[in-house]
Amino acid sequence: MIEKIIKTILAILFFICLAKMPYGYYQFVRFIALVGFVFLSYRSYEKNDKTLAFIFASLAILFQPFLKISLGRQLWNIMDVVVGIGLITSIFLKWLKYPEA
Repeated sequence: MIEKIIKTILAILFFICLAKMPYGYYQFVRFIALVGFVFLSYRSYEKNDKTLAFIFASLAILFQPFLKISLGRQLWNIMDVVVGIGLITSIFLKWLKYPEA
């Protein structure tokens, strides 16, 4: 359940990044994304889903705020949309696979 909440919050934050926001907001999103993706990676690893753990760990590295990866605004917007859609899709795919969860 907590994974669904984290994925939803992260997706919403990424979609808001498409709007023109103050620079501090993007820093905030990077920090929250780092924490969220590290948590999701750890939970996936606990569930023995090493592929998903690797994907979330890679996203944590990509979005981390300490050593910034400079991709440019347009490419970051594409990344935000792709990752946001991926997070929302993963919630529904898991629900379709395990409806009682």
